[in-house]
Amino acid sequence: MKSTHKIVLVITIFTVLLSCSTKKDTLINRNWHSLNTKFNVLFNGKEAFKEGVNSINENYKEDWFQQLQIEPIKFEEDKISIPTFNSKVKSGVSFGKNKTADTEEEKATTPFGIAEEKAIKAIQKHGMNIDGMERNSQIDDAYLLLGKARYYDQRFIPAIEAFNYVIANYPYANLINETKIWRAKANIRIDNEEFAIESLKLLLHTKDTVEADLPEEIKEQGYTALAMAYLKTDSLQKAKKYLAKSTETLNNKTQGARNLFVLGQIYSSENKKDSASITFNKIINFKKAPYKYKMHANIELAKNVATDSSSAVVLEKMQKLIKERENRAYLDELYYQTGILYEKQDSIGLAVNYYNQSLRSLSSSVKQKTFTYERLGNINFDNSNYLDASAYYDSILSISKDTLDLRFRRIRRKHRNLASLIRFEKKVIENDSILRIASLSTEDQEKFFQNYIDNLKKKDEEAAQLKLNQQAFGSSFGGSSLQSNNKGKWYFYNSQSLSFGKTEFQKIWGNRKKEDDWRWSSKADTGLTSNDSLQISKKSSRYDLASYLETIPKEKAKIDTLKLERNKALYELGIIYKEQFKDTKLAIERLERVASLNTLEELRLPINWHLYQIYTGLGQNILALKYKDVILTDYAKTKFAQIIRNPDEPIVEEVSVDELEVLYKEIYYLYKEDKFEETVLKIDEQLPLIKNSKLIPKFELLKAYAIGKYKDKETYKIAMDFVAVSYANTEEGKKAKEIVNQLSK
Repeated sequence: MKSTHKIVLVITIFTVLLSCSTKKDTLINRNWHSLNTKFNVLFNGKEAFKEGVNSINENYKEDWFQQLQIEPIKFEEDKISIPTFNSKVKSGVSFGKNKTADTEEEKATTPFGIAEEKAIKAIQKHGMNIDGMERNSQIDDAYLLLGKARYYDQRFIPAIEAFNYVIANYPYANLINETKIWRAKANIRIDNEEFAIESLKLLLHTKDTVEADLPEEIKEQGYTALAMAYLKTDSLQKAKKYLAKSTETLNNKTQGARNLFVLGQIYSSENKKDSASITFNKIINFKKAPYKYKMHANIELAKNVATDSSSAVVLEKMQKLIKERENRAYLDELYYQTGILYEKQDSIGLAVNYYNQSLRSLSSSVKQKTFTYERLGNINFDNSNYLDASAYYDSILSISKDTLDLRFRRIRRKHRNLASLIRFEKKVIENDSILRIASLSTEDQEKFFQNYIDNLKKKDEEAAQLKLNQQAFGSSFGGSSLQSNNKGKWYFYNSQSLSFGKTEFQKIWGNRKKEDDWRWSSKADTGLTSNDSLQISKKSSRYDLASYLETIPKEKAKIDTLKLERNKALYELGIIYKEQFKDTKLAIERLERVASLNTLEELRLPINWHLYQIYTGLGQNILALKYKDVILTDYAKTKFAQIIRNPDEPIVEEVSVDELEVLYKEIYYLYKEDKFEETVLKIDEQLPLIKNSKLIPKFELLKAYAIGKYKDKETYKIAMDFVAVSYANTEEGKKAKEIVNQLSK
């Protein structure tokens, strides 16, 4: 009996050893290697490949504000691998260094690297190429897996090498059509769209018209790849055709929904709202479509609203979507799009409310926030709330990293144009506040600052109490490490946290009885420690009334300086609103206010001139007459008066270049004599008169130089930036740009 067992064991071992040979074409050998390849090596390789694809799908960040990519993969355009020709080669395919089955060096760690290693191992260990024919039926699968792994690893040329091997050596394999599609996709990635289109058309059209029909899954993949190729060549009409063909069957629910979405986006970009709506509704009605495509299809439908009647229906739908709990991840986009719909209906208050809710949504992405901030900024800008508009634009610039985007550059330019306006507005507000307090009686000044100190103390106490609660109760109030290991447990059920809280309480508050008003210092058995954050030091300058009273200017010279700075800022604001923002209402408010104040004599003429121009342009001749009379009476010999008397006779505009150069030299001498403020005022007087002259950039650049001599660096930079932007094509503009670049370093 024992000898029989031994004989059977020897025969079994001998049979296994014989079947391990890849050089013998027997049934046992073929089945042995085929089974080992399929259920061992290739199985592990395909599992690693699936893991890599799932990771890409999970980590891929969609940009719903742009047209989606048909294939949701972000490849680096400059990272195309070149095959290593001196590497070990088997069956005409390069496997690369250290990619053999006999070495353990440089083991792959990424899913696609592991998939590639398994495919190579299957080919090298189990390949049965006997007399020029492969006897292992799984090797073509190994080569396909090898090519796909390399494709996702962005090694397109080696991937094409693997696909070509399958096509050349396994022309009748059941995966030959899939391999051809993958080869075409790899060629698209290396900008060889013509070959990809030709090969795909040969596959799809020949099969459809002559041979047996292809499986629906293959057709979908082929049409999708064709659409990718045509999109890359900017052939939108053909891309639309094949996207539509790829969505006729929708066997692949994820890719099918994506293809429909891209098709709808293309229709929207062409302003074909009806076709876009039909396509997006098809996604919504596609039960198996991933939820993200359904949600964004609803949002795209809202973007394509054409009439007021349909707008009401879409608004009702958006409100319903907002209320559904499963849509929390999309609230920022839903609120934003609802706000746009209300803004189109001129319901600005409701629009602002929804924009603010979009910003408060926990799901709000950075890019979504930039669009919402831009909408709010534009609303405030259109309503002449320039301070608020600037704050919103500043929020965009502070959170956005896409500095090369055209939209970002447009917002930055708009924000930059508001910079000088904001600075002057803040100067007016600040100086008005100081002057108002300085004008109060001593008693009223003390009362004002005492109220300020009381409010400050209250805020500090609330902040200190919150901090104390956080320290004493850990994560229950915002994040103690002691609670991190006891998530989900109530504080008082955790003995460690309870002990810590008790110790912290005694450390800060000492021993106290359980009674009302226990926090008062008089209730403590022992004095509070220096760590008692609730004890307010009365000696702190933050709460010292005298220190505030000392800051109030009392000397007449200081008060006059504050008034002068405010008046100059008001004048500058009037010019900015008139010339740059064309906001006549605010220009009139600022100029009339500065006209009513005791201001510099040098400003009286330009103020009256600008107000005369504004009211004349508005057709308010009675108000214009008031300022016209001032100019004709008090400044009769000036060129402003000459223009008013002879409006049809161009005076300064037709003046010769030589005469303007003389004027420029006169102002330049003021600059050389260090009369910088006077230089700026003189240039401001002349600019309205020479607005059509080619020498304006010279005057503006000189003005910017003068500003830099007596104002701060930031103001100097703003002035130079204005010249660089306004006169970019002139020598003066280029010089100003160089200076701005130096100041920015």
